Amino acid sequence: MPTTEDSGTRRTDELTGTGARTGTGALSRLRTLLELLDQGAPVEAFQDPELSDMDTDTDTDSDVDAAVVADATRVALRIRRTLGQHRRREAELAALFDTAGDLARLREPDAVLKAIVHRAKLLLGTDVTYLSLNDEEAGDTYMRVTDGSVSAAFQRVRLGMGEGLGGLVAETARPYSTGDYRDDRRFRHTTTIDTAVTEEGLRAILGVPLRLGTRVIGVLYAADRTARTFTPDEVALLSSLADHAAIAIDGARLLDETRTALVELNAASRTIEAHSEAMRRAEDAHDRLTDLVLRGGDVTDVATAIGTVLQGGTLVHDAEGAELARAGTDPRPPSAEAVTASRTGGRAVFVHGTWVCAVLAGQELLGSIALTGRADLDDADRRLFERASLVTALLLLLRRSVAETEDRIRGELLGDLLTRAADPAGLSARARRLGVDLGRPHAVFVLHSTAVPRARLLAAAARIAQARKGLAGPHHEDVVLVCAAEAPGAGGGPGPGPGPAAAGLAGELRQALAAPVTVGAAGPVTGPAQFADAYAEARRCRTALCALGREGTGAALHDLGFLGVLLGDQTDLGGYVRQTLGPVLAYDTKRGTDLTHTLRAYFDAGASRSRAAEALHVHVNTVVQRLERIGSLLGRDWQCPERALELQLALRIHQVNRHDGPDPGDFAA
Repeated sequence: MPTTEDSGTRRTDELTGTGARTGTGALSRLRTLLELLDQGAPVEAFQDPELSDMDTDTDTDSDVDAAVVADATRVALRIRRTLGQHRRREAELAALFDTAGDLARLREPDAVLKAIVHRAKLLLGTDVTYLSLNDEEAGDTYMRVTDGSVSAAFQRVRLGMGEGLGGLVAETARPYSTGDYRDDRRFRHTTTIDTAVTEEGLRAILGVPLRLGTRVIGVLYAADRTARTFTPDEVALLSSLADHAAIAIDGARLLDETRTALVELNAASRTIEAHSEAMRRAEDAHDRLTDLVLRGGDVTDVATAIGTVLQGGTLVHDAEGAELARAGTDPRPPSAEAVTASRTGGRAVFVHGTWVCAVLAGQELLGSIALTGRADLDDADRRLFERASLVTALLLLLRRSVAETEDRIRGELLGDLLTRAADPAGLSARARRLGVDLGRPHAVFVLHSTAVPRARLLAAAARIAQARKGLAGPHHEDVVLVCAAEAPGAGGGPGPGPGPAAAGLAGELRQALAAPVTVGAAGPVTGPAQFADAYAEARRCRTALCALGREGTGAALHDLGFLGVLLGDQTDLGGYVRQTLGPVLAYDTKRGTDLTHTLRAYFDAGASRSRAAEALHVHVNTVVQRLERIGSLLGRDWQCPERALELQLALRIHQVNRHDGPDPGDFAA
């Protein structure tokens, strides 16, 4: 019995022409088969009837040659099929290598996905290819890229894990194919998926997993619109492409994440640099402002420094809205709305074209700081502005502490002056240390208001005292202000006196506090020993003003007429007469007339011109002329009841003094 090796040797001999029994015709046909193999001829060429028509010598030889040719044809077809498979595999491998190279050159994730789907369509020659990616948060897989699709619903479809062919591939990490998806009951059909597949017209579908190690990131599909069966070679080819694609997708993702991280890192680096620069600038500005405060700079210095650093105009107001300092801008009142918003939020606010920051000490409002000319204040400059408000708060607290200490010292000195509680020489020395010269004439003012809190009235008095180098403070229930008396008038005559000064002070306080303030005045006094009496006199004057219904005005006792004389400690009747009748007495002395007698006769006659004329033995027209002259000397209101009473009292005192024989010059104006 011949062995397999002998049979193979025999067939080789037959094909190469070495067999003794092979005829010339058979050898010719064998050469034709080899030529067909070399040419890559189609299958039909190997079954050409001419190959079977052989010219042999005998029937026996013909049978042998036909058998040899038939066997050689079968071998040739197997060789052709094997060569075709090799060529196809080589083409597929070449295509995979080309694909890998193309994918490696791509950098954008979207470009990689589109290239994968398009190359799959070219390699498998299907109608549609598409790719879905897994959504780990949602727990499903969604359509990401398609090539050849015409259905919008299909391009937006999402598949739950285990649903449909793709959901099953994504869940099991295994390839699945179907010749006709609509009739394939192996898969879990859903209305959404079936509707999308039907709208796209797909029948045969192949899906393979996109795997990174053991993790499935998506599914790659190839589909046709006609029913057919996918071969194992097609499954292997698409799987190989999916393996390359998964690596490319992950590489593109990592590269994109790296680029994003680099961008974020660069942005973070720039942010850190900007923040560091802002911190350095803020620290420098803070150190500069703090050093300015510690070296004794005032609010104006701080406002100027803030404006220089932030390149804008600066205004500083106290809690009452009074301007404390201004640099590089026009005066403007603080916005109560903006101050309240900043105080509530704890940040600077931009209102009506101005940045405003409340100046706070804890929850206490000390004032506000405003920045003009900077609508584009960034976060760093905004924090710098807010830090400037802290420095301003520090300065205002220092100022208040110093002011409170100084006010306490001034208040103690004022209290000792008004009560004679210390040695006068010691009081003068203490006053000099505060910049107050008690050797100069001073006026004493007692302030009172029912419409202003005592603390506000005291603060306003303290500001005036500081501006005029005086003293202010509380004493018993009063607010007392001591200021240097005004300078003498032109020609060396006396100054306006405490009465007009009190009236001016009442007007100034009314404007500052927007409320009426009554001011009683006394003085001028010189030397510590006289202040207690002056305070008592000013207090009596303030009480009299309120009793007479003259709240909100200022005066001294001598401005109250005879009532002031009665309230005074020393009765200066001559001074009262001079103050009341001075112009008439001076006119009589200068011209030798006696208007004083006419005035007395007029009042004695009950203000009757005719009876006064009879008493004076003159014509009534003469009385009228004399009264007109008196009116021009005393003022148009000389006949009002209050003024007439003052004049009659002065006339009585003058008559008594004349009876005693005083020097007429005593009553000269």
